[in-house]
Amino acid sequence: MKDRRINYTQVVWEITRMLQESESLDAALRTSLEQVVKAVGAEAGTIWAYNLSGDRRIYPSFWIGGADLTGMSLAEGEGIAGTVVKEGKTTVVKDCQKDPRWAGRFDEATGFVTRSMVCVPLINKYEVIGCIQIINKKDGSLYNDEDVSLCENLAMLAAIAIDGKGLNLGFAEEKKSIISLRNVTKTYGSGENQVQILKGVNLDVREGEFLVILGESGCGKSTMLNIIGGMDQLTGGTFLFDGQDYSHATESQLTQYRRHSVGFIFQAYNLMPTLTAAENLDFIGELCKDSLDASDALKSVGLLQRKDNYPSQMSGGQQQRVSIARALVKKPRLILADEPTAALDYETSIEVLTVLEEVIKAGTTMLMVTHNEEIAKMANRVIRMKGGVVAEVIVNRHPASAKELVW
Repeated sequence: MKDRRINYTQVVWEITRMLQESESLDAALRTSLEQVVKAVGAEAGTIWAYNLSGDRRIYPSFWIGGADLTGMSLAEGEGIAGTVVKEGKTTVVKDCQKDPRWAGRFDEATGFVTRSMVCVPLINKYEVIGCIQIINKKDGSLYNDEDVSLCENLAMLAAIAIDGKGLNLGFAEEKKSIISLRNVTKTYGSGENQVQILKGVNLDVREGEFLVILGESGCGKSTMLNIIGGMDQLTGGTFLFDGQDYSHATESQLTQYRRHSVGFIFQAYNLMPTLTAAENLDFIGELCKDSLDASDALKSVGLLQRKDNYPSQMSGGQQQRVSIARALVKKPRLILADEPTAALDYETSIEVLTVLEEVIKAGTTMLMVTHNEEIAKMANRVIRMKGGVVAEVIVNRHPASAKELVW
């Protein structure tokens, strides 16, 4: 117990330092939440903001863990978090599923199972401005007094920092989901050779967002991308695209889905070597109902002057920009990018990412798998996968531009 107190004291000192010294209060709050979640051995944590001057609802500003809370909110007094905000009192819940205050629709929407919880109000000099939730001990034990004290220290320090630095926690804009995965599993092989890659993925991809998927090799991120792209089929669970169920789609249905709805950008470019840049685009455009003109697509990526060049006559960065133009020719609702800069040097990578940035600004939804954590700074949301499930969801309230990235 003494060792735990010493450890918790160190965590409080580190949180104090970060919140006082960090240039980015957003990053400091998110990191502070991460430290508390880790210190108490929890699965998840959320910082909620209270919209006092508007609809008097609470909105998730930062969260750590597998539940994706994007676009969700609670009314004042609704659920445990809403009750804590209304009453301004710390609450410890041993069994959320049996608690009459629990808003079970969140678990239903995200696939996450909330068992136990500490919920602490965020209070400035005058009023409650939100709350902090720490959810589910990984070892199944209940939260003790030291755990609660650490959470209350985080809430106190966070409220002081928010007041002192004038952070506007903001309220998430709810957007339509274009992709919805629920409890998706994927297994290869059979019998003794059976390997389960995805073990219950829950994820929503929202219209017009840039979503980055991070994770170590073998965590399932490329498998998930292949399922979303209609290049592989799930073993269990559900996969919806724009409300239509593709969980058990036929090959013909998947072909039409790939052809008309999804654009692909690959690490290896995958251009046909015997065709010029324009011909590579025309080949794809002929398969679509309402394709973009090849010259217009090449112009949008700054390569109109290269339309008659073959891939062998272009640099790696130019070939990747042609592959981006090829994806745009289809006028897709969704673009999937698998390690698009992995084979490029830094300067060329920034050049390619700048083009992708313009594509996203034009309103295209993009989902990118990468090992490069720096690229994640550009995303609206970052999903970290581990062991075949979504382990963490991070919201970037202020995404960086491509030219700000350094590695």
